[in-house]
Amino acid sequence: MILPHTDRALADAAPVPYWLDRPERPDPVPPLTGPHAADLLVIGGGYSGLWAALLAKQAEPDVNVLLVEAGTCGWAASGRNGGFCAASLTHGLANGTDRFPGEIAELERLGRENLADIAATVDAYGIDCDFERTGELAVAVEPYQLAGLAEDAELARRYGHDARLLDRAEVRAEVDSPTYLGGLWDRDRVAMLDPAKLAWGLRRACLDLGVRIHEHTRVTGLRRDGAVLRAATLGGAGRAPGVVRARRVVLATNAFPPLLRRLRTWLVPVYDYALMTEPLTPAQRDAIGWRNRQGLADTGNQFHYYRITGDGRILFGGYDAVYHHGNRVAPELEQRPATFTALAEHFFTTFPQLADVRFSHRWGGVIDTCTRFCPFFGTAYDGRLAYAAGYTGLGVGATRFGARVMLDLLAGGDTPLTRLDLVRGKPLPFPPEPVRAAGIHLTRWSLARADARDGRRNLWLRTLDRLGLGFDT
Repeated sequence: MILPHTDRALADAAPVPYWLDRPERPDPVPPLTGPHAADLLVIGGGYSGLWAALLAKQAEPDVNVLLVEAGTCGWAASGRNGGFCAASLTHGLANGTDRFPGEIAELERLGRENLADIAATVDAYGIDCDFERTGELAVAVEPYQLAGLAEDAELARRYGHDARLLDRAEVRAEVDSPTYLGGLWDRDRVAMLDPAKLAWGLRRACLDLGVRIHEHTRVTGLRRDGAVLRAATLGGAGRAPGVVRARRVVLATNAFPPLLRRLRTWLVPVYDYALMTEPLTPAQRDAIGWRNRQGLADTGNQFHYYRITGDGRILFGGYDAVYHHGNRVAPELEQRPATFTALAEHFFTTFPQLADVRFSHRWGGVIDTCTRFCPFFGTAYDGRLAYAAGYTGLGVGATRFGARVMLDLLAGGDTPLTRLDLVRGKPLPFPPEPVRAAGIHLTRWSLARADARDGRRNLWLRTLDRLGLGFDT
């Protein structure tokens, strides 16, 4: 049943991502036209591409780096996410220990180092992205979830996390919701930030270091051209096509239709949705507490993530993860009224004391997911192109690590990163259509059913577990 104030709360919500709907948004740089040459061509201006361009320039200031982006830098997942910047490179410690037991300690060390380096970059380049190392609070909203939190706490402490298990009174003292039964606060391995401002800051840093950036420039094809790779580009209506001849290429298009056909077997694009409230009044803030500003997530299979922004709003997202037949990606899929209504209902159930709050923005975006729920890596064209993909919604931090891996792969050397099983292995492929869509929809139904049955997984989910597939959230 829809609560009477839900429709009213959504009535004036703008159908655009809040993070991108602000005057700080930089003016676009011109599209690429005509012939160009580069030592390194970066395709994609999200976090993966921006980090790759920045790190390449930091390592070799004289290297000729050119970045092209089909939209504007940060307009896709990098400007639409919740702003949870996690140290984990494996989509959580449990997923990492299951899949990479022999090197999870090293991956944890690399993840801590990666998060520290992100903080140092934000400081060094004066990136005003509201970076706050607040940690993340996982909350149980059903009794059966308490045992899972206790197991997660034990595992986290085994690997040196500053993790604190909270009972009902303690978790409600942190953030006051009548739905909370307990919580686990991992206090040192997640930072909260403004995702679009991070992307814009990385863009500015790249430009200041001499990276050439061309926005509204779509790469339409790649092929060998002697000792280099040739990328054909299109810069929009009325503009002449362009071409870039590059010695090396970073492919950082993530969920969007890949220029490498092989990536289609490992990736599916899944749509995720979010709401943003108007700024809370002081009385509304007092009603929920949340003085430590942690990122929050509940622990169901269809989970919600939420956080306080720098200007005192609440972002509330997650729950639905929607796949469209044939890996379809299209602008009209970014709006889904049924999901926005469900999210609003869940928000008011979580915080009934905020019944008079209204939402200012509603949006969706596409996530690149794979069957192991964490990034995979590879090369093509005899090592001249490197790619990283499959971050599954946890790419705000891990993309910097992914950029390091891609640059190491392009250098062709044997490095500590390229020797990792995480880097050398690949996820299990998804089946072709129509089996792909049928399997994903059956999995989504099964996960919802497990949430309604105290977490009990049906035969389909247990079969996926035995096959080593990553459908656990």
